[in-house]
Amino acid sequence: MPVIECDPAAARERLEAAGIAVESGNTDHERWRAESDGATAVAYDGKVVVQGSDPGKLTAVLTDEGGRAHVYVDGASRGNPGPAAIGWVILTGDGGIVTEGGKRIGSTTNNRAEYEALIHALEIAADYGFDSVEVRSDSELAVRQVRGEWDTNDPDLRERRVRVRELFREFDDWSIEHVPREINERADSLANEAFEDG
Repeated sequence: MPVIECDPAAARERLEAAGIAVESGNTDHERWRAESDGATAVAYDGKVVVQGSDPGKLTAVLTDEGGRAHVYVDGASRGNPGPAAIGWVILTGDGGIVTEGGKRIGSTTNNRAEYEALIHALEIAADYGFDSVEVRSDSELAVRQVRGEWDTNDPDLRERRVRVRELFREFDDWSIEHVPREINERADSLANEAFEDG
């Protein structure tokens, strides 16, 4: 549950500029509240608390990070195709956790889930205003296809690869690397936890 130390009036302006509706608070202590993407931001004196299953995008609008992001992503499918989930971790250049999470994404293949995790995390990193991203994934297929080293014959994956490349253009600099699963352990466990949260 992110807690952002900030001026609630300035935070409100950032949300409204992003097209997010801001409403009155529910109690005397709440300055205002806003909802977006399954998360709720509640403003108090000197801080905003973000709650919900996917607070990343709402938190992104309320902060102005810049700099380099280290992004770890994982997608998983039980059945291939079958129930699927994604996990992501976004770190600052100095290793601080900006946001992390996992969520169910319906039924799909493992490869499509890997792409969905990548797209979701890149959208969050772009919303945060990072200048550059270094992405790590344990999906060799997704990494090599995004880099253009392998062909993308599946139309669904081709469409997602195009979306990933569009998102990379939001950054001044980017890279994507294949890493062993043990290096990507946190994103992997968040994807698996999303199955349990069902």
